[in-house]
Amino acid sequence: MNITPEIIERSHTERGDIQLQKRENHYEIIYNGTFLMATYNGESERLLVRNALERCRRPHKVLIGGLGVGFSLEEALSDPRVAQVDVVEIEDVIIQWNRQHLARLSGYALEDPRTHVIHEDLVQWMEDAPDTYDAICLDIDNGPDWTVSESNNGLYSEKGIAALIRLLRPDGVLTFWSATASPQFVDFLKLFFTEVTVESVPQERGEPDYIYLAASPKIAH
Repeated sequence: MNITPEIIERSHTERGDIQLQKRENHYEIIYNGTFLMATYNGESERLLVRNALERCRRPHKVLIGGLGVGFSLEEALSDPRVAQVDVVEIEDVIIQWNRQHLARLSGYALEDPRTHVIHEDLVQWMEDAPDTYDAICLDIDNGPDWTVSESNNGLYSEKGIAALIRLLRPDGVLTFWSATASPQFVDFLKLFFTEVTVESVPQERGEPDYIYLAASPKIAH
């Protein structure tokens, strides 16, 4: 049944309009009229992190691009080997919603002392980021072929991939979340990484979600 959602809060940012709404017991976030994320199915968001951590030998420090509804952050914190998680989120209102309406659904992940929230544009921030990471897990839009913000295109460019490689520690792992299949992006990643894998996550309706994993860069840090 298509239940009309209850609008919890609307916010206008320099990038457009963002809305938190509730449908029965679940929350949805709408970005410039496009569905961005929801709390009723977080398996692929969790798998984005789980795949990276399973591939890492020592996932001490993790970078997550995009806070979303907190599921990826919660997954990272569930691994006892993880000592610090930096989360870069461009929208302050999403950070506030995670502290308020969504806090319980992510196990109050923002209150964990290992969590460090960075309110910045990831694409700009990573150019001068001071740290390096064992795992970098990115979910800042709907994927390489469906960016919700034009500035996010830079993440999937040659310059963006080079910046991410610089942020990776030796034996580090990089993962991307996508709402659509992108064979072209897989081929692009293979130009920079020796190991590239794809995992699809079936959804009840529509196309599967996809997790792209890249490791062993071909170019020097």
